[in-house]
Amino acid sequence: MNLVSVRLITDDVDRLVAFYESVTGLSADRPAPVFAELRTPNGTIAIGHSSTAELFGPGSVRAAENRSAIVELLVDDVDAAFDSVRTRGVEVVQEPTTMPWGNRSLLLRDPDGTLVNLFAPVTQQAIEKFAAFRR
Repeated sequence: MNLVSVRLITDDVDRLVAFYESVTGLSADRPAPVFAELRTPNGTIAIGHSSTAELFGPGSVRAAENRSAIVELLVDDVDAAFDSVRTRGVEVVQEPTTMPWGNRSLLLRDPDGTLVNLFAPVTQQAIEKFAAFRR
């Protein structure tokens, strides 16, 4: 098994795509107005309009109600990422902090309320753990 993507359901695809394009520096593929994908070397952030949720079963998902998952993105420099986002009106939940498990972390909130963790390993153990993700 291999994790391929995480899909976020939203009522405003354009707004959420703009946020993730801004934070990641990636351009989204838009195969349909109700769907977008931002591909990283290790996985994809998929964004679907709430109207697509009915394809998965009525009532199975609801836009902008996540309070239990965090989208985590490995970056080269957390402090540089912080400097970049803080001037663009992005909601910062936690400024750069070094976590007990060895990652420096910046927590943001996307426009629909999902937490986004921009992190970089800073201890030797964490650096070794994420070495395979740095291609």
